Amino acid sequence: MKIEGRKPGPREARPRKPGSAPDARRLREAALAHLARFAATEAGLVRVLTRRVERWARAVDDAEAAAPQRDAALAAIPGIIDELRALGALNDAAFAESRSRRLARAGKSRRATLVHLAAKGIEAGLAATATESQADQDLASACAYLRRRRLPPFGAGDPLRAMAALARNGFDRETAERALALDAAGAEALVIGLRRGDR
Repeated sequence: MKIEGRKPGPREARPRKPGSAPDARRLREAALAHLARFAATEAGLVRVLTRRVERWARAVDDAEAAAPQRDAALAAIPGIIDELRALGALNDAAFAESRSRRLARAGKSRRATLVHLAAKGIEAGLAATATESQADQDLASACAYLRRRRLPPFGAGDPLRAMAALARNGFDRETAERALALDAAGAEALVIGLRRGDR
């Protein structure tokens, strides 16, 4: 229901005009603005730019007349990605390495990290290379997970439930048993070493 003389609320917002068609220059600016705010992979940036073009195409009144402009904008995206890769603004290997370290410190297993990187569009070989060092860190990551959840050895609780929680987070049985066998001081030392980058 609309009342005369009243500003439209958030749900009654006026439809936005689509504006002019996105061209290579505008898409490059959008890509740079996105990269200034977020770490992104090549596949992720392609998704962002494609969504932008598709959103414009849906907002246009005459979809058939806008189809050539839409197709031209979509065709410009690979060139923009290549240009940003050449400039060093997009680097999937650096993204995978950085995200792998961050997830290990947060208590994620190597398996969970591989799944996360695959969802971000990182190739399997590149993800495996980035997480190689994490194979040695799985015990420390398991301890970080247990600490965050306040499970044994950091708090009271059923060791079987803690082992089940570790399994759901992607840790294998051997790593889970080793983590639960540690005393609180030993597990804390592993977590501190992981955060400092000793492991």
